[in-house]
Amino acid sequence: MAKTSLLRPLAVAAAAAVLAATGAVPALAAGTSATAALPVPDTTAVEAALQATRDAGAPGAFAVIRDHGVDPRTRSVALGLADLNGTPMNSSWRFRVGSNSKMFTAVLVMQLAEQGLIDLDKPLRDYLPAGTLPTGWTMTGRQVMEHRAGIYDHTNDLLEQPGEETTAAFEARIRTNVYAPRDLVAMSVRHGVQYTPGTSYSYSNTDFVLLGLAVENLTGRAFPDVLRERILTPLGLNDTSFVVPDQRIQGPHVTGYLTNDDRSKPLLNSTEQTGSWVWAAGAVISSADDLDRFLTALAAGSSGGLVKDDSLRQMEAALPTPTTKVAYGLGLRRISLSCGDVYGHGGIVQGFNTQSFTTPDGRRSVVTFANASNNGSVTQGLMNVLEPAFCGKAPATAPRTSFSVQDARSQDARSQDARSQDARELPVVDDTRI
Repeated sequence: MAKTSLLRPLAVAAAAAVLAATGAVPALAAGTSATAALPVPDTTAVEAALQATRDAGAPGAFAVIRDHGVDPRTRSVALGLADLNGTPMNSSWRFRVGSNSKMFTAVLVMQLAEQGLIDLDKPLRDYLPAGTLPTGWTMTGRQVMEHRAGIYDHTNDLLEQPGEETTAAFEARIRTNVYAPRDLVAMSVRHGVQYTPGTSYSYSNTDFVLLGLAVENLTGRAFPDVLRERILTPLGLNDTSFVVPDQRIQGPHVTGYLTNDDRSKPLLNSTEQTGSWVWAAGAVISSADDLDRFLTALAAGSSGGLVKDDSLRQMEAALPTPTTKVAYGLGLRRISLSCGDVYGHGGIVQGFNTQSFTTPDGRRSVVTFANASNNGSVTQGLMNVLEPAFCGKAPATAPRTSFSVQDARSQDARSQDARSQDARELPVVDDTRI
């Protein structure tokens, strides 16, 4: 049975007071109308998408929809189990956020750019430890952040062995192995540059391993320390940590399960893993509350305390990807919904599956999660949460638009209702491989 909670303004006001004490409550984005009504989330459709996620093989799933501003409230829908021992799913517990980590790494890089320590339009190799990238690799920091650098994704070598089950690959090379970040880059470099930088898009975890190395090189400090000092402590993200190579998740947390390639075999508890294989590209541990706080601060630009307005504009300047309705900026993914664009990221790391997005003005965030990975149908279920969570119920009929002669003459023209439904469907995005 679904567990649905609605925190009314008094409760959220109390939470806001705590956030204010930590300096973590940003103003709304410039030019935002604080009185404009947000669409009422369609929690029935959200629950249906979460149930489909469970039906696809996830023990449990949840969605947390949080509104800020004039009418603050939180809607939470949780289904199923947090572990196979029978513990109900809990949307306040911690989990591995996978590639949502890229947003944190991108913010650190933008902060260093604001300080003049890195020029994003110069070769990234100039800001890395000597020898990290070969001479002649001229891809810029901006191209690397946009996944347009032509850098091979090293995780292909770790996970995509032909004929080998995902669970076997996990046990052999992921769970307990400890990789140095430069060794991950070396795996990638052996494949050479995949295309002329800037001419194409290809999602690569190695891109953000390189950016993490740049953060360390430019600050002279370990990546976890920089992350804590520049983001986690200022925002009061007490549930968020980066503990590579410690395999454990401290405190109350959801158990993650890896889907076996042979669906007749049981799910594998993959909660404990070093995280070193994705490092700055995917090893952050967090919670729905902390992801909301981070996204809201980021969307506020200068007043949010993370990046300046100009840096945020650069991060949001997303370019098209081969996936319809999906574009990618500087560590931020843009998804086009029927009611407008939202910004954030997805994250899939062995056993954990997350999508976290916010409206451009930061007034609504959605974090949706399932404790199973390596299952495209689970990821699709979570993607299907975003439209009803942000945009509410679908109209009974689609508004009439202009039609071409070809449309009018088509023998198999779809109905307006079908056209409206298509407009609200989202594809699975390109970080599902991990």
